[in-house]
Amino acid sequence: MSEIKKLGFGLMRLPKKGFHTDIEQVKEMVDLFMAAGFTYFDTAFVYGSSEEDIKQALVDRYPRGRYTLTTKLNAFMMAGSEQAAKSQFYKSLERTGAGYFDYYLLHALMTNNYTKYDKYHIWDFVKEQKAKGLIKNFGFSYHADPELLDKLLTIHPEEDFVQLQINYADWENPSVASRGNYEVARKHNKPIVIMEPVKGGALANPPKKVQKLFKEYNPDASFASWAIRFAASLDGVLTVLSGMSTTEQMRDNISFMKDFRPLNDEEQEIIRKAQRIMGSSAAIPCTACRYCVSGCPKKIDIPAIFSAANRHLGNGQTAQAIEAYKQATANGGLASDCIGCKQCERACPQHLPITKHLKDCAALLEK
Repeated sequence: MSEIKKLGFGLMRLPKKGFHTDIEQVKEMVDLFMAAGFTYFDTAFVYGSSEEDIKQALVDRYPRGRYTLTTKLNAFMMAGSEQAAKSQFYKSLERTGAGYFDYYLLHALMTNNYTKYDKYHIWDFVKEQKAKGLIKNFGFSYHADPELLDKLLTIHPEEDFVQLQINYADWENPSVASRGNYEVARKHNKPIVIMEPVKGGALANPPKKVQKLFKEYNPDASFASWAIRFAASLDGVLTVLSGMSTTEQMRDNISFMKDFRPLNDEEQEIIRKAQRIMGSSAAIPCTACRYCVSGCPKKIDIPAIFSAANRHLGNGQTAQAIEAYKQATANGGLASDCIGCKQCERACPQHLPITKHLKDCAALLEK
């Protein structure tokens, strides 16, 4: 496995122009990324138009050997049968026009869905595609406990890498288990791709006490830089994905990752202080992956509501929280509309008690 620079471009949250992807801005971001020497692009079959977007912005514009393209097969969303699940691979090849995938993942394995990949024989299927040269490296992305991760990596030692949610705020969070899962992957000697290093953007705007802590040490460093550098400083990391949505975010990330410098001892101690502060935060730890939204029978924009609530819960901005909630629910889908079916909780990689949080949000914000 060749060495890759430690910043990857996550393609889940691409910039929008109206309801569609702003392809011209994506092209600009791709060009900045490539010019700085970065090559790793991460998409997925279920990321809306992301695969087609990256075809226009990258695949059609750069020689195939210049970039590293990753996508994913999801056996529990948009896959009601083995045939439907496997067809995602061929559809992804068609959408991207890439010819092959440098890295390919079984997507978002969790306690309540990992058996689908066995039932549909997906492990063997991706090995077959690797033997054909259509996949160079394969692994899986993961959102569950260290015990299951250890089991999966023991049963499937052929996996080339694993993708884990790791950030300083969730390092000791039992529902995410960043540290525990990291240690299991290291025990199995698997290279690690890190997702959600900025926790869906939440760590780009951490609690005020954390902001003060970071600014006192380095007033010029962005808050996101602390989060990404923490993740990239860990041993065994192949690359760290950042779901960049603007050219400004791209420029900022390149500024501190082009010539990556791991956190020094003083900075590591500051991160530990931030972790202690974050441990007492009441903010809802939603990463805005939006897996909860598509099946909601009441069409509730759950991540937008949680983001509004966190303005109050995490930063004490009550008036701003209420205004953000009004905007998030302008077309309907109030928190109080929740009927408690819990399909959202079954889809949530963070294992959040979403229905409880929605009830709390209704009480807090519906004024």
